[in-house]
Amino acid sequence: MSYQHQYTDGTPIHFPLGKVVCVGRNYAEHAAELNNPIPSEPLLFIKPGSCTVALNDSFAIPQDRGVVHYEAEIAVLIGKPLSKKPSVEEVRDAISGFAPALDLTLRDVQAKLKEKGLPWELAKSFDGAYVLAPFVAGDAYPDLADIGIRLSINGELRQDGNSSAMLNPIIGLIQHIAGHFSLQPGDVISTGTPAGVGPLASDDQLEIALGGQAAFTTRVL
Repeated sequence: MSYQHQYTDGTPIHFPLGKVVCVGRNYAEHAAELNNPIPSEPLLFIKPGSCTVALNDSFAIPQDRGVVHYEAEIAVLIGKPLSKKPSVEEVRDAISGFAPALDLTLRDVQAKLKEKGLPWELAKSFDGAYVLAPFVAGDAYPDLADIGIRLSINGELRQDGNSSAMLNPIIGLIQHIAGHFSLQPGDVISTGTPAGVGPLASDDQLEIALGGQAAFTTRVL
């Protein structure tokens, strides 16, 4: 089944699925756990919309390409065009929703690509590499510097982050992105993952929650 943006009450969001703009190393503790330097400006990469799947009762991971790591992230849905250097007010007005998401990474594949100085697409853009939950309305969070993201696996809390710890806060991050390339309705900004990433295994039971507004359960096939 193809992916369709929707709100948590099941209401469809009539924006076409666009690109997913991801931010690497946006939490200092996550950069440290992978022995990566902290970037001096946002580290951006793009996942195609075709790799996005809805967070349903279950989702599949590749079984033949090495370790698959989970990365829980706050996803931001863009609902109006943004380009050049948008103001704070324009960015806030363009945000149509927030959702928890899983940015999946083929970690062994990524490590080999990084060793050779090659792009990460093979590790980051495989089919099913972005698992996206339904969105909470954009006005649900008046303070964008206080949005929590939590992930538990098999009843154990693995990630517990907050947007307050982002190296590049949400509004400024979107301004930076739009200053380099335009954003369109249906695009998603994946704002980076806090510390605690690790491998997934078949039959893992996951619960992912966003800032007290929404929580979802799913299972790895």
